[in-house]
Amino acid sequence: MLENLKIPNHVAIILDGNGRWAKSKGMPRNYGHVQGAKTVETICEEAYKMGIQYLTVYAFSTENWNRPKDEVDALMKLLRNYLKTCLKTAEKNRMCVRILGDKTGLDNDIRARIGELEEATKNNEGLHFQIALNYGGRDEIIRAVKKAALLAAQGGINVEEMTEEMFGEMLDTCNLPDPDLLIRTCNEQRISNFLLWQLAYTEFYFTPVPWPDFSKEELIKAIEAYNKRDRRYGLVKND
Repeated sequence: MLENLKIPNHVAIILDGNGRWAKSKGMPRNYGHVQGAKTVETICEEAYKMGIQYLTVYAFSTENWNRPKDEVDALMKLLRNYLKTCLKTAEKNRMCVRILGDKTGLDNDIRARIGELEEATKNNEGLHFQIALNYGGRDEIIRAVKKAALLAAQGGINVEEMTEEMFGEMLDTCNLPDPDLLIRTCNEQRISNFLLWQLAYTEFYFTPVPWPDFSKEELIKAIEAYNKRDRRYGLVKND
């Protein structure tokens, strides 16, 4: 099935539809988030088997803090549990895990677990798995601009010589290739402040399938659609 397909090097996914999926089953929204976390584990494994080298998922945005407090609290509890599970999964599958976003906005214990996870997996040579937490594309760019301004003030860089490559090194995704394919589930057709800089030449794929129902078969459909795109430009380094 995959023999004749060009596999994208880097796939980014906006995990949408957990709450709506749960509601359709008469269950609380958090049930959808729990099932969605299980889907992440499955897709990480299947993606690497297919030959995808980098997988980045949008798990919690800077705007998600505006959700009802009980839902945010439940998501943070789920995150704490998932970070433990992810460490075990990463050890088993030799997965290199990296967290994108403003970690200073997270509780100290979560930040400590993130530090443990990143340190323990940094030399793993399996799937490079990025989780965007407390992440917003505009926020990331503002933080990068502040870094650049501080470096310029200290004489570390000459602003007149700033290049796209230099600026890219100040982003959360430093040293990562830009995504070749963005997938968004549950029929929403917008990028919702995700990887605004990095998606400049990315192919987009939207599916009505809610994230908890996303499967290996759905990932293959997205890759098949990616293969039908005519990528003729010459600026993308990953293609």
